[in-house]
Amino acid sequence: MVLEIQLSSQGLTPKVFSHCLKGDDNGGGILVLGEMLEPSVVYSPLVPLQHHYYLNLHSIAVNGKTLSIDPAAFTSHEGGTIIDSGTTLAYLVEEAYVPFVRAITSVVSPSLAPFISDGSQCYHVNTSFPMKKSYGDLNEILCFNLAEVFPTVNLNFAGASMVLKPEEYLTRTVDISVWCIGFQKAKGRVTILGGSSPVNVSIPANNARQRSESRSSSGDMLLSVLTTGFVVMYILLA
Repeated sequence: MVLEIQLSSQGLTPKVFSHCLKGDDNGGGILVLGEMLEPSVVYSPLVPLQHHYYLNLHSIAVNGKTLSIDPAAFTSHEGGTIIDSGTTLAYLVEEAYVPFVRAITSVVSPSLAPFISDGSQCYHVNTSFPMKKSYGDLNEILCFNLAEVFPTVNLNFAGASMVLKPEEYLTRTVDISVWCIGFQKAKGRVTILGGSSPVNVSIPANNARQRSESRSSSGDMLLSVLTTGFVVMYILLA
């Protein structure tokens, strides 16, 4: 933050910076000084509430089919949908989690032998599924298999739809043939997209926009949703 202020005060960078908390086991992430030049970014407004960054999650689709979930499950005044980089996983409220898991299980092959492990829906993935490639590292082969046997998931926000490929919403266990859905059932009324969840969280901060739009409340923050499964949140600082 201090470095960004020093550089921008000298006219060396715009008054914007961002960082990405990469959601996998290998650590990493990025720090960007200046604008993020990503052509596939689209924007969805954040809900101007205190304490958390609320967003308008309207619906969830599996294999292009929108699930029968009451939109109030995502927007209830007692709960809602938030982004929280301090929360490790992703959590869906029960009325969204149950149909979400059922929809995925209903379209995969019964040969995947669905089972529950530590509260998560898991599947045995047979690595002998047909592949276009028979070489490469294990991750490449398994991810290719996942795309062959699991559906895509769409998180539909206000004005933006995030497409999650199977390797982005599934997590691999110690047993390399077992994959589990990376979303958990929330204990409360809040749907949370956490920092190490299948949806990677990136937080840019923009000083310049706060100064030019300080009178606007609903437009002061924007959520940028990339089709690759990253969430980019613009935080406008004073």
